[in-house]
Amino acid sequence: MMPAPSILPPLRLPRALLDPCEAGLPCPDADGLVTVRLAHHQGRICAIQPCSPGEAGMVDAPLALTPPVEPHAHLDKAYSWPQFPNRKGTLEGALEANLREAQQRSRELVLERGERALSQAWRHGLRAVRSHIDSLGPAGQASWEALVELRQRWRGRVELQLVALVALDHWLTPEGERLAAQVVASGGLLGGVLGAPFLRGPHDRRALAAVLTLAQRHGCAGIDLHIDESDADHGRGLELLCQVLRPGHGGPPLTCSHASSMGLLPERRCRRLAERLAERQVRVVALPTTNLWLLGRRPASTPCLRPQAPIHQLQAAGVEVAIGGDNVRDPWYPGGDFDPVDLMRFAMPACHLMPWQREGISPFCSAAARLLELEWDGVIRLGCPADLLVLDVADWSELLARPPRRRVLRDGCWLPEVAADAPHSRLRPFLAHDQSGA
Repeated sequence: MMPAPSILPPLRLPRALLDPCEAGLPCPDADGLVTVRLAHHQGRICAIQPCSPGEAGMVDAPLALTPPVEPHAHLDKAYSWPQFPNRKGTLEGALEANLREAQQRSRELVLERGERALSQAWRHGLRAVRSHIDSLGPAGQASWEALVELRQRWRGRVELQLVALVALDHWLTPEGERLAAQVVASGGLLGGVLGAPFLRGPHDRRALAAVLTLAQRHGCAGIDLHIDESDADHGRGLELLCQVLRPGHGGPPLTCSHASSMGLLPERRCRRLAERLAERQVRVVALPTTNLWLLGRRPASTPCLRPQAPIHQLQAAGVEVAIGGDNVRDPWYPGGDFDPVDLMRFAMPACHLMPWQREGISPFCSAAARLLELEWDGVIRLGCPADLLVLDVADWSELLARPPRRRVLRDGCWLPEVAADAPHSRLRPFLAHDQSGA
């Protein structure tokens, strides 16, 4: 006898994350939320039902999301800040410390960092992570071996995509040709760095054409470039990309990560460049934490204009935009913990995103899933995975007010809660301490 479907208590979900074709759902409230009951069977959603006014549980229904996606991370260097801090907080200081750290990077060290990162991502509710890997030299080989192993180990829990990060002109060399073949054979993507702060090179155009050609020749699943991660030469890398790419680009999917200096262009030029990117089907990953930490930093001076991807202009032009956490406790950014809720709480005020609008929530969930070309786009419909991130808040204001507790549902099963009495918690000793007389 088949088990009966499980019916969840009422949940408040963004209408933007519910099937637009689902009939019978009420209009969303002012927060863009709809209160529904979801039923699941054998790990899949089998019913989406609106809650009736006054139904039990509606008043206390929590806010829920489909599991977010991390579109841009660096697992190979994560958690290296304690040994290789960048006290100046500059991009140059980050690069110098990164180069020193890479000299002692090993397969075992990257395995340890990656396991810790994916464990945090899993507990926090992420379902997929795209990680760029410094891919040259012995450290690059060791990192690929470790992260390919972790990708297999975590299959079915957190989907891990890997991108080869090199200087762009490396793809012009015979070594670059061999690396491209190895990366594609292991299921990876090609990447590189274009635009300031790196010096404008005479081979930039040829190198960009080379990575596009290599990706096409080897059947690569996509390209993801670090581009214009600077407060100088505003949008120069993206302009060059638009010169090399034709409108209607039909090659492997192309993502531009950062696009920070584009946000400093005059408004008309910014919007026109966004339109050109849309014509070429280029996607963009905005990375506000690292960019706002590093870029534009001057001694004893707060920048009046902050370089970051112009999310609203890109979305208005039709560009698919996701938001990522980028660096986690490494020389590039001292914070982060692969927590998508923490990223939302930072990015919403920093990027002027309004979560009650589709454009404000999609960069973390559905748009990010489409950008990574995941099998599920993160929209709840009949037959989709019974995966949810349920937060102990009623609305967006509460979410922004304080970090919430959460429960994570995967394949219809709840993950154990991360409690203060967990072995790694610094609060654990205090739980046994009797403070009744304090």
